[in-house]
Amino acid sequence: MELMQRIELGELATVLVGLVALFVGRWVRQSVPLLARLDMPNAVVGAMIVAVLILLLQVMAHVDIAFGQRTRDALLLVFFTSIGLSAKLSTLKSGGRPLVILCAVTVLALVMQNVSGALLAAAWGAHPAYGILAGSLSFVGGPGTAVAWARELDSQGLANAHVVAIGAATLATIAGALVSGPITGWIVRRHKLQGTGNPDGVTFAPPPPPYKPEGNRTDTLLTTVFLILLAVSIGEKLNGYAAQAGLLLPGFLSAMIAGVIITNLADAVGYKLDFAPIEQGGALALQLFLVMALMSTPLISVAAILVPLMLNVVIQVVVTVLIAYFILFRLLGRDYDAAVASGGFLGFGLASMPVAMATMDEVGRRYGPSPKAFLLITMAGSFFVDLANAFVAKSFLALPWFAIP
Repeated sequence: MELMQRIELGELATVLVGLVALFVGRWVRQSVPLLARLDMPNAVVGAMIVAVLILLLQVMAHVDIAFGQRTRDALLLVFFTSIGLSAKLSTLKSGGRPLVILCAVTVLALVMQNVSGALLAAAWGAHPAYGILAGSLSFVGGPGTAVAWARELDSQGLANAHVVAIGAATLATIAGALVSGPITGWIVRRHKLQGTGNPDGVTFAPPPPPYKPEGNRTDTLLTTVFLILLAVSIGEKLNGYAAQAGLLLPGFLSAMIAGVIITNLADAVGYKLDFAPIEQGGALALQLFLVMALMSTPLISVAAILVPLMLNVVIQVVVTVLIAYFILFRLLGRDYDAAVASGGFLGFGLASMPVAMATMDEVGRRYGPSPKAFLLITMAGSFFVDLANAFVAKSFLALPWFAIP
């Protein structure tokens, strides 16, 4: 048997390959209408192309390529820190009862997705922790969250966690994009609903306009960098205290918690943060982290578990659709706004926030606008979903049944 030649790329070369993959992924999405309709992230498309090329090199030339990991890990911390820094808890007060309902039902969906995934994994003879990866971490969390937790579980000894996360999250993105729109349209037609464009009973005020700080943009960017580094540093301290208490926290989770603490302390003392560069920095970090993490996906291993992953998709879609229709739609009032909000819930509950926005936009064009639903989904999906998903997943993995030997 011919030995595999291994080529190791440095950190700079890895970033450059990742950027090229992002550009290629964007061009492919623009050229293939189906990928654009599915809202498949550019990072996923570009990284899969690189993974296929590496597979061909392995099979045909017996050459393997290994990418750097330090920059990728730092980008992961930046992404989750940006989520925490954007999580102003005072925003929840403006949402009123509908937002409380949406958040509560979201937590229920997170729990049920993890229960379904764990039961399927156990029935298949696999460790139930795989079910958490293929549950809310992939469906609500998306590829970025799934890969992040896969790295954590892999370090604890869960073999091929990365492969399960990649496969489940990719199928979740496709399934969510295909299902959320048609199901929402069916709800609207079944109940003969129509948008008014001016919903009554809105109990919350629209979010304030973005804060525009005084001074030049460089100062604002430096402040953002400082806050991110401060949150990461505080997160490391939190990890140390948690470890002393016998609680193991992923580094990205503690960084996110630190970000929440910082932004809400600033809010409490009246210091206004500029969230635009924080969100842009988080989005950039996510794209780069995602493409760099997915480029090394062992596609042969993903193909080997395709059957259980497909079965998991069917189960998760059924569970989430039932929750959206029989619980969320009814609790929100069974009106047009409730239907559109249920569609947005399906979007981020099965795929991502872009899919949620695209679903509600399409329904709005066909049946009428729903500003109330857009505002509800935006407030819940902007930060609550990620925070709740992290804590629900951590709670499941802390149970004895999910202990990794």
